[in-house]
Amino acid sequence: MFGSKRDQIGRIARRPRVKIGGAHTYAFDVSRSPPQFLSAAQTPSFLGWIFDGYEALALVVVLGPMLHSVQSPAQAASPTTYVGLVIGITLLGWGVGGLIGGILADYVGRKRMMLWSVFLYAVFSGLTAFSQTFWVLCGLRFLTGLAMGSEWSTGVALLSETWPERARAKGAGFLQSGFGWGTLIAAVVWYTLSSTHPLGAETWRLMFVLGAVPAFFVLYIRRGVSESEKWQRAVREKRWSATSGQPVAGDAAVSGKRPFTLTQLFSEPEALRRTLLLLVLSIVTTVGWWAISSWLPTYTVLLAKAEGVPDALSWGSKISIAYTAGAIVAYTIAGFVVDAIGRRAFISLTFVGALVTTFITYKLTTTVEAMMIVAPINGFFTLGCAYVWMAIYPCELFASSVRSTAISFVFNAARLIAWVFPIIAGSMIESFGGVAHAALALGSVYLLGIVLPWFLPETRGAGMPD
Repeated sequence: MFGSKRDQIGRIARRPRVKIGGAHTYAFDVSRSPPQFLSAAQTPSFLGWIFDGYEALALVVVLGPMLHSVQSPAQAASPTTYVGLVIGITLLGWGVGGLIGGILADYVGRKRMMLWSVFLYAVFSGLTAFSQTFWVLCGLRFLTGLAMGSEWSTGVALLSETWPERARAKGAGFLQSGFGWGTLIAAVVWYTLSSTHPLGAETWRLMFVLGAVPAFFVLYIRRGVSESEKWQRAVREKRWSATSGQPVAGDAAVSGKRPFTLTQLFSEPEALRRTLLLLVLSIVTTVGWWAISSWLPTYTVLLAKAEGVPDALSWGSKISIAYTAGAIVAYTIAGFVVDAIGRRAFISLTFVGALVTTFITYKLTTTVEAMMIVAPINGFFTLGCAYVWMAIYPCELFASSVRSTAISFVFNAARLIAWVFPIIAGSMIESFGGVAHAALALGSVYLLGIVLPWFLPETRGAGMPD
């Protein structure tokens, strides 16, 4: 019925083989279902994005007790200013580190930058637990952001260059869920710690002690991951064009000297157009999340107090968990939706959903019970869909020799702009007359996100310019 053992072995041997990341060769029928595995190249990206998500939310959920521990009485008199300052400084470090690390990854390789990024992030995150003053805390937050910044962009570049083409968008969406799982872990861990208070008022320090755990993964990354072959080939063949994946013409071709990757993004007209449009879309995403959705726990606690709900403070953690759960759903299905309707339609509809849910969240929702229903829908759009497009789309618009630079610039330059929003958030809230009004005003930025994708090329089915 099944033929001889030799025939079976022959059929397996004749199946097309796909080499992933240079680490393993898998035998599977590439004409049928997508591969159901994570190779050594993708696993560290998934873990790295978990660390990213954990770090992003851990800082937000512990802000109150953390600042209470490290602020002087004079600093404590202006809480909103110092809350915004510590978030803004973290974002600034994240943006600077991401930009520098992304550029370096196009010169020294994705693997090496990922190793240093994860290791130094873990060290500085762990040291944050020992902060005794506000300015020491800010310094360590900047260094943590500086180290962590490049992990996301190098992970996206490595993933996009090693995953099979027809499964790449789905794989990117799934691996981006690592960010959602990281934020969910942070929310659950803090909910547990804040309920038990093992260190009393200093319990917040344990959140950053756990942030040091990623250092142990560096040994795995060092042994289990091979460098991107697409990047190595592009450099070897001197394919310096930013968007076509072809050898560059002009002086650089004559001298054989490689152009500076960041300069390429602004010197080639088509690369410049794509870079600027993507940057604005990234700013829309970043401003929307940090300046609007990060207020959600605080706003929910205010609703709980207004209703007289017992243990009102716990609703901040509960709503963070619900919000993140919605984002994880978005990450899981986004790749399928993107492949079905196209990149531009997906991004545009994402910001339609973000705009509508922001209005519903801050204008129509008046009870914590209703917020538990609305929050995951908000998270689906403003955290899930609004970030997953950056893991799928930009890598399809730039060639391998500049891909990490382009991805990191688009993602991190937005942080270099958005880092001021948390700092001025307090005065903005006062100017607009409350959290809800400020969120609704800033939510208008999503209008740009609805329109701008249609000025970019559609890449569905086109593959990457290698």
